[in-house]
Order: sequence, then structure tokens, then C-alpha cells
Amino acid sequence: MKKILLFVMMSLTLASCGPQIYQAPSFTQVSASHQVVAILPFDVTIESRRLPKGVTAQMILDQQSDYGYGIQSDVYGYLLREMSKDRYTVRFQDVSKTNALLNDAGLTYEELRLKSKEEICDLLGVDAVVSGQAIMSKPMSDGAAIAVGLLVGAWGATNSVNTTITIHEGNAGELMWKYDYVASGSVGSSRQSLTNALMRNSSKKFPYKKKTTEVGSPCPQT
Repeated sequence: MKKILLFVMMSLTLASCGPQIYQAPSFTQVSASHQVVAILPFDVTIESRRLPKGVTAQMILDQQSDYGYGIQSDVYGYLLREMSKDRYTVRFQDVSKTNALLNDAGLTYEELRLKSKEEICDLLGVDAVVSGQAIMSKPMSDGAAIAVGLLVGAWGATNSVNTTITIHEGNAGELMWKYDYVASGSVGSSRQSLTNALMRNSSKKFPYKKKTTEVGSPCPQT
């Protein structure tokens, strides 16, 4: 009986951490004309009720910015590899160009969240933007890791990272697609492993993927 109860509890826990997906009913129609999509720096929040000794609020802000640009680069790298295999119906703007255009417009990392996606799409000259959030709870216990700009390997097994990746179209800036994912333990131990886990899971439902026919699958009966 105890084993059954334990199994049920574990199943409920896993289900509660499962990905949540939203896709607008109009996505297929709206995205039909999309050709170029930009990837924005991720909006990162490192939650800390009390700063470790020797760590300032500005250090946390700098770390969030570095992490946000890092995830942006990782996501672009992942999508670029998939794009080289001709798996998408759109092209992804080089993040170097994206960030240069944002910088030329005077938009800092903190100011990005104050701009509408419609304005950002117009500024970047793209049809849609991929953006996301990462909320990291229980940041590293070793304050020195933050002070020297290192997050890799500084997360314990009980830490969790709530991540979201979204797509907004450019004409009205409306949300077209959203994928929520919770990473914990070793998955959230480094930026690269976090991004890989997020993209490996979300890419299965990524809406710009080309529809392909499985090799070796039986033909439909007529």
C-alpha cells in the first residue's frame, strides 16, 4: 500500500512540473507570411532574499544581464543548428545584428521589457520575436561565485529554474506561442545545460518546424 501511495505522489509531482504549452488559434494563418524571426536576450531574475556577504545588488543585476545575453546566444546556436538541417520555415536573425540594432536604438537590457514586442519587431525589421524568462530560485550559497561572475556549477540539487520561451508576431505584437518549463537539480546547474534542456523539450512543439513525413511509415489505406 505504501509503495502504491508513493508511486501516486511521485506521479503527481512529475505532472505538476510538466511543460505548459499555449498556441494562438490564429498562429498558422499569421505565421504563413513570416520569413525572419529575431531572438531577444532572456529576461533573467535571480531571487535572493538576503545578499551574501561581499555581494551587491548591482552585481546581481549584472549577472542577470550576462545570463540573459548568454541564454539568447545559446538559443540562437541551437536554432541555427536546426535551421542548417532545413527544419524551419523561417530564418533567425543573427543575434549580433539583433543586439547591435537594439544598442543603436539606445535600448539597454533593462529597458527591453518596457518596449512592446510590436515596437521591437519594427525596430529589428523582423516578422516576429522569440523571447523568454528565467526565474532562478535559491541562488548560490557561495557569494564569491557571483562576485567573480560565475554561475556554472553553483546550483545545488534543490534549486529550480522556471523558464518560459515565447513567440510574438510583429504586426500587433500579440502572443502567438508560449512554452513553460521547470528545470531542477543537475539540469539547472549551468546555463548551457539549462538552455539545452529547454530547447530540447520545447523544440518538439516549436511551431515553425516544417512538417515532414516519417521515413518508413506505412502509406495510408485508400
